[in-house]
Amino acid sequence: MATKILSFLVSLILILSLFTHPSQSLPYHRLRRRHRHRRYHDGPDDALSPSAVSSAASPSRYQPPILLAFLHSTFSFAASSFPLINVKPPTYNSPAATAGGGQWEILQESVGVSAMHMQLLYNNKVVIFDRTDFGPSNLSLLAGKCRYNDEAIKEDCTAHSILYDVAFNTYRPLMVQTDVWCSSGAVIPDGTLVQTGGYLAGDHKIRLFSPWNDDQSDWIELEENLIIQRWYASDQILPDGNVIIVGGRKAFSYEFFPGDSIKNSQNGSVFYFNFLKETTDPKEENNLYPFLYLLPDGNLFVFANQRSVILDYVNNKIVKEFPMIPGEKRSYPATGSSVMLPIRLSASGADGSLPPSPEVEVLVCGGAKGGSYVKALEGIYVAASKSCGRMRVTDPDPLWIMEDMPMRRVMPDSVLLPTGDVIILNGAGKGTAGWECAADPVFNPILYMPTEPDPSKRFSVLNPTKIPRLYHSTATLLPDGRILVGGSNPHIKYNFSGVKYPTELSLEAFSPPYLGQEFGLIRPSILSIEAPAHNVISYGEEFSVTFTLGLYQTDGEFMVTIIAPSFATHSFGMNQRLLELYIVGVQQLSEFAYKVTVHAPPTRNIAPPGYYMLFVVHHGVPGHCVWIKMQ
Repeated sequence: MATKILSFLVSLILILSLFTHPSQSLPYHRLRRRHRHRRYHDGPDDALSPSAVSSAASPSRYQPPILLAFLHSTFSFAASSFPLINVKPPTYNSPAATAGGGQWEILQESVGVSAMHMQLLYNNKVVIFDRTDFGPSNLSLLAGKCRYNDEAIKEDCTAHSILYDVAFNTYRPLMVQTDVWCSSGAVIPDGTLVQTGGYLAGDHKIRLFSPWNDDQSDWIELEENLIIQRWYASDQILPDGNVIIVGGRKAFSYEFFPGDSIKNSQNGSVFYFNFLKETTDPKEENNLYPFLYLLPDGNLFVFANQRSVILDYVNNKIVKEFPMIPGEKRSYPATGSSVMLPIRLSASGADGSLPPSPEVEVLVCGGAKGGSYVKALEGIYVAASKSCGRMRVTDPDPLWIMEDMPMRRVMPDSVLLPTGDVIILNGAGKGTAGWECAADPVFNPILYMPTEPDPSKRFSVLNPTKIPRLYHSTATLLPDGRILVGGSNPHIKYNFSGVKYPTELSLEAFSPPYLGQEFGLIRPSILSIEAPAHNVISYGEEFSVTFTLGLYQTDGEFMVTIIAPSFATHSFGMNQRLLELYIVGVQQLSEFAYKVTVHAPPTRNIAPPGYYMLFVVHHGVPGHCVWIKMQ
């Protein structure tokens, strides 16, 4: 009852404020130390409505409640001369300081498919898929649909992929034609997922999934094939909207989709990349699923095993090699995880010139000692790595700065949060990736705050799940700030009994501390994006975001971030990218409504074209995102 009364009073004040408050500009205070975390989200109330989904030319937009839409429509009224109502806001503890915070929720006990791969699309649906070569899954395809080309069984009428609807917590089966085991992917500028490679008949395949028709969309397998088999490769979207596919088992090369995007006379469109051969360990490899990051100069950062380089992929040459990361191996099967830390953008020059090139820092966490995989095959599980290394790759003489996590971890998943922090979850304390190769699941997520000046305070341990998430588990950020978590199958086939770590078909969500109920009144709610082409944003332009808060603030601390959703598999979120936009100014429109004006990313090297989640963060508390399209 108290909550309902409070909600009524806040709504009443919102309406009255339209007629009592002059529009004024506020100073912008740049937030460097993040505050954190808020309410438990248990339904689709804050999710984007399916009716908001539109074509690629008109990206989906958040449809605000009727009251907020009414508020927005009246902000253009002439401002009155009455002063601000100086209501003192309550004092909130920083979400970042909420040790042991966060909440887990089971979304689905079983979706019939183990979530080895995940990709969030701009229509707020997640494509999830496993592999096909083990036999039937626990989910039937629609009536009349079967595959007859499977290597495991003659007729397979079960699904090995699903489309999960975030807003309604529902899913439907999808049909893949060939084996997608341990494959890679990227979303191209029109919102289509390009998925590359796999196993057996699928190792040269290119597949597309387009979100245009929500009820009918399904996988399309192209007649065009990859030139080289790609199994355990990595993909990265490029400034021209094409995709580079790097590596894979015994594939010491890279190529592009579309295949004619870059040509050379070496061997069609395949470029030999000796670095991948050099980083292959005998018997173990330890260089599969290389970490890839597009840099502001247009070149590609590549990390494999313990080494990293900058690759000029157009001219097929290495332009810089970095020091080796200390400690353990970091690539599959000694699997660590990595993110490119948030890129903070600055203002353009007064003469309209481009802003200075931003700093870029890479974080690599977890992994395993060399030889751990061979020992794991013998049933001996070696303690995993406890260390993280971060390196500013844009420095003239970069070095790895090492830090220790609160616990050891192999096969972790690292997810960038709207606040600019990193959450690390899933994985094991011993062993490596591979069948039956790990022990001691790590149940607690940890939060890493890269801007915290005191290294001893950068990590905090959050509340644990009850479900082991080991080999072939995944995690990805959702539009409301939750983390979707699924998968874990450390067995050759689906195995649900008589084993210590059964195959996991469930989906769960982790709500970081910033989703706590106590932060509800300071959570931004976006009303609209104000740009010449609505939610389609041009490089370097100014645009504005109008939003409301549930409580009047005397001193707002705001941040606007955009995040490219990742293709998540094997502890690496391909194409995951967070940019903190430069804020030109903040204008207060009413007691609870604000407009923040920002600069769009200046170049395609910094923000490859395509769809991004835009978040407004207030005192470390993000609201629900709105999708924008950079082009």
